[in-house]
Amino acid sequence: MKTIRNLFILTLALVLTVDVSSFAQRRKWSPQARGTVIGAAAGGAAGAIINKRNRVVGGVIGGVVGGAAGYAIGKHQDNKNKARARAAAERAAAERAATERAALAKAEAAKKPLPATPANAAVNAAAQAPVYSAVASPAAYVNTAVYLPNNTVGDQSAPYGSSEYRRKSW
Repeated sequence: MKTIRNLFILTLALVLTVDVSSFAQRRKWSPQARGTVIGAAAGGAAGAIINKRNRVVGGVIGGVVGGAAGYAIGKHQDNKNKARARAAAERAAAERAATERAALAKAEAAKKPLPATPANAAVNAAAQAPVYSAVASPAAYVNTAVYLPNNTVGDQSAPYGSSEYRRKSW
């Protein structure tokens, strides 16, 4: 009976020492470490209770087996946590890419003229015509006078197909 009490006190002191040292470090325990400590404590207590002839040997063997099992369970849990984090990161990246594609498609749609119908002709002409304002600075007027808008942006067979502006050739 005295041996069980001493073994219990020793186990309790070990667990409290490990627990206090973890608070001093202010670091979170990994699932493997947490599983190992819990498994070793539970296995040691179970081994001491099960082996009635030599409780110390039973406690040591139970602690080793319990620690190994706790480590394996903790490692499995850590792998699951990492897989969840990886999947969440991939979902976030896919959402960002979809948002960027939608914004790009919206910008491209804004650049394209409306279908050629009599009702849309005035809208297309207004969108493609250069804007001259009486309030604009002379430098802005000169800049728009020098570079003409290019209606064939994106058409590689047209001159200056990659530029938004047609340049005067003089």
